[in-house]
Amino acid sequence: MEVSNLSGATPGIGFPLGPESCSDSPSSGRGVGSTPVGLILPGREPPFSVFTVLVVTLLVLLIAATFLWNLLVLVTILRVRAFHRVPHNLVASTAVSDVLVAALVMPLSLVSELSAGRRWLLGRSLCHVWISFDVLCCTASIWNVAAIALDRYWTITRHLQYTLRTRRRASALMIAVTWALSALIALAPLLFGWGEAYDARQQRCQVSQEPSYAVFSTCGAFYLPLAVVLFVYWKIYKAAKFRFGRRRRAVVPLPATATMQAKEAPQEAEMVFTSRGRATVTFQPSGDSWREQKEKRAALMVGILIGVFVLCWIPFFLTELIGPLCACSLPPIWKSIFLWLGYSNSFFNPLIYTAFNKNYNNAFKSLFSKQR
Repeated sequence: MEVSNLSGATPGIGFPLGPESCSDSPSSGRGVGSTPVGLILPGREPPFSVFTVLVVTLLVLLIAATFLWNLLVLVTILRVRAFHRVPHNLVASTAVSDVLVAALVMPLSLVSELSAGRRWLLGRSLCHVWISFDVLCCTASIWNVAAIALDRYWTITRHLQYTLRTRRRASALMIAVTWALSALIALAPLLFGWGEAYDARQQRCQVSQEPSYAVFSTCGAFYLPLAVVLFVYWKIYKAAKFRFGRRRRAVVPLPATATMQAKEAPQEAEMVFTSRGRATVTFQPSGDSWREQKEKRAALMVGILIGVFVLCWIPFFLTELIGPLCACSLPPIWKSIFLWLGYSNSFFNPLIYTAFNKNYNNAFKSLFSKQR
């Protein structure tokens, strides 16, 4: 029973590349009355249809946008000194993994999709390099999302104990664990002989089909971080509901001779202070302090980040789990759709970070204005 894992295990998109693409058999291009492979007779379907060209163009644009957007985030973090701290180091780690996905994984995956019969024609060594980077970078990207969610959770629920120094240590540890675990999952087949990625006879390049490795890799690369982010967001939601659902009043005793000056405000006003010996009461019209507003944005960002992460990756990993259990397989076109949907998570990650952080937008404007 074959169990596939991550991107290398999925067949091609199933582009209509010609008659020879209808079968994976080496002899599929020959037969009684058949046309030799690669020869297109007049009146026959061209090797690349209009639909194929549109799909390839869309995938190329996705690769370019993913690479450039994550690279822009990295350059901004490196050039702006205020970003040289947590949580921006976690964002930088995610951007590094996503840049590598766009630069090293997605292009070779597209080449594999377009090859006749979805065969790997680039040799055994490059196959091992591609599969290793595929598993490494995708796993690191997924675990970086979990690390960002954990950092936001501790910031909201333990903002007094979770000091800047503690955050630095925690973020550095999470980044190290993320990349170490990703490397272990990616290199385990090569280090421990846990299956073979390249099949010379069928010219196939895919992640090791060893069932035990498939269970280990899928759990380590997706299901465990999925459990972490879902648990974290549930805790964030509970903490936010508790903190933002009630208002506290600050009471300060005032001298008997003092004159109280109060401005009209809603009932949830809560700020009280004294100035120049006179007791003064002011009110906060919005009812939310600056910290509460910041925490609300952080909770919303984490929710959207986790939601997009789940929508992008869960179809692919569900097929990887259900397929071996029922000894069935989806059509190649659906496997490829789920695969590239997972890749697209690397495109959405930097969009979500920057959309909820005005500092990034200001830094982008400053960066481009200086270049002009």
